[in-house]
Formats: sequence, structure tokens, C-alpha cells
Amino acid sequence: MRIHILLALFLPLTLQGLSQTAPAALPNLPTDPGAVFAAAAPMYDFNDPSLKPWHLKASYQLYDEKGNSTSQGTYEYWWVSPKVYRSTWTRPDATHTDWHTADGKHAHFDNGERLEYFEYKLQSALFSPLPAAADLDPAKVRFDREMKPLLGTVKSPCFMLVPLMPLHGQLQVVPMGLFPTYCFDPTLPVLRVSFSWGALAMEFNQIAKVQGKFLAKDILIFDGPRKILTAKVDTIEGLSPSNPALTPPADVKVANVEKVDIPAGIAVGSLVKKQMPIYPQEAKNAHVSGRVVLQATIGRDGGIHELHVLSAPSPSLAAASLWAVSHWQYKPYLLNGEPVEVETTVNVIFTLGG
Repeated sequence: MRIHILLALFLPLTLQGLSQTAPAALPNLPTDPGAVFAAAAPMYDFNDPSLKPWHLKASYQLYDEKGNSTSQGTYEYWWVSPKVYRSTWTRPDATHTDWHTADGKHAHFDNGERLEYFEYKLQSALFSPLPAAADLDPAKVRFDREMKPLLGTVKSPCFMLVPLMPLHGQLQVVPMGLFPTYCFDPTLPVLRVSFSWGALAMEFNQIAKVQGKFLAKDILIFDGPRKILTAKVDTIEGLSPSNPALTPPADVKVANVEKVDIPAGIAVGSLVKKQMPIYPQEAKNAHVSGRVVLQATIGRDGGIHELHVLSAPSPSLAAASLWAVSHWQYKPYLLNGEPVEVETTVNVIFTLGG
């Protein structure tokens, strides 16, 4: 599989919200990757307790495997504090809502079809597009830096997070994009493109500044050259903490536990829909086989909400596994009779024929 680097046409940085100014532009961002991510992190912290309550509404479009537009939907997010918020996805054949309440409890409502993996991914693309702090641990990863021409002749810094595993340590040269990679504006700690495993990529355009945070109002998710999802923020406005949208209806059950860890074997027993990955021809030609290990978050609806590669024999096998497993569906995992979110591992094994 050829590594596709999707180069976004940078649009002007716009300032919105509370008439705040952006950080002063620098001649160049720091060359140290840790310094860049440290500068960007507070600008993408949408759980900052100092934020005033707000509500966002976005529209999105899904595309099929041939790149044709299919379902349209809306995504809304209400936020009052790090403990009180709500997410709702709505399209003609599906509705999914999660409430988080001040007492630490969680409620959810589902109606119709399950949402697709990349619909859930839209939430993290909007509010947490950077890698988690744990993923930046120098004891676990090394940073490869390369300047890429993302705007004509202007080069922007891209940082790839390469896991420190024995196999990877033997590689002398790792192509940019083989592992999770983040490309920033040349003079601001603004994320413009992220891509990984040779295929999946996100573009972040029309960057706005809302309450001191950077928000991409135009997001595109690709698999290679093919669009998977496009989204545009329609409105973002202030919110009353007493807004009724933040209170689950009386007939919606509230749970005390948000997430549990279960072994891979138990998760396999709950699998109800499995899409087999396509063995990439590139990997076959190179006689590459083996096990891809994924970390998965299975939602209360049984759908895949988050997916990360823990290890893989090659990027093409990792990309094929991500795409296939993102479409898997499970029976909701019940704890004391109530569905809960689950963290587990998924193993995808590729074996060459005789």
C-alpha cells in the first residue's frame, strides 16, 4: 500500500469567540517535537475548567467505499464543565446520545441503526485531535521530524511517533506517515494534517479561535485518496448551565460505571458482525504475515468507538485491520444488567497460503 500524504490547502486562521488574539506568530515553530506538542496541548484543551459553557452544532457527510456520498447527519455537543456534557449524533436512520452528569453518572440513548466508527471519530477530531500525553512518553516512542511542503513552497513541520519496539529499532529509515504523524502550521502550534499507517488521514481547515482554543470548522477524513467523512461546524454559541438538554429524560437509565476492561476472549464471544480484512497485495508480494494487535473501545451500543494499533508486522496490514475492525459490531456488554463501555484488545492474524 502506497503511503498517501494528504496535503491540505491552508486557509486563513480566523479568530472567533471572545475577541481574544492568537498566540504571536513565530518565525518558525520549535524544532523539538516535545516543545511543539506542549505548546499546542493547552490550545486544544476543551475540558479546561475555565471555559464558559458552550454548545456546538456541526453537519457531516458520509461516503461509501466508491467515494459516493451516502448518509448526512448532525453532531451536537453541550459542555458546562469537565463533568457535565452531552454528545448527540443524528441522521435519518440513527440517533445516539451520551450524557455525563455532575454526580459522575452516565446515561445514553440509542435509536435505529448503529453509528459508524468515523462518526464517533468526529468528536475527537473536533476536540482532541492531538495524541494523548501517554502516547508522547519518550520511554515509549521516538519522534521523527520532517519538513513537508503543505502550502506551495512553504514547508511545515511534521512529527511522527515511532513506537520503541525491538523490530522498529532495527529500522534505519522509517518513511514519514508509517506511524501516527502530526503536521503543524509553520509559525503557530496549530494542527493542520494528521495521518497514520499509510492510509488514514485527517485535514483540519478553517481554524477558528474559541475561548482561547483552536477549533477546526472544516474537517475531512480520508482513506488514501478516498473521502470517508466531511464535516463543517455550523454554530458555536454560549450555553446556560441549566439548559434542559443537559438532563437525561426520566425514562433513560443512568449508569454508575462508564468503562470496564475485559479480556480479548470475552469480547470475541460477543462479536455479532465481523468484516474480514483484505490482505494487501503489497504485503503478499513481500511475504509479510503475522498478528496485528489493536486496542479497541466498544461503546454501549456495541459499536467500535475508538481504535488504536498496538503492534503490527507492517503498516499495510495495520491499515487493513483498522478499516475492517472499525466496522465490527458486538453485543453490548452488560454490568449489573446495564450496558457499559468496554476497553479490550483485538487480534487480527494474516497468514499466507501454502
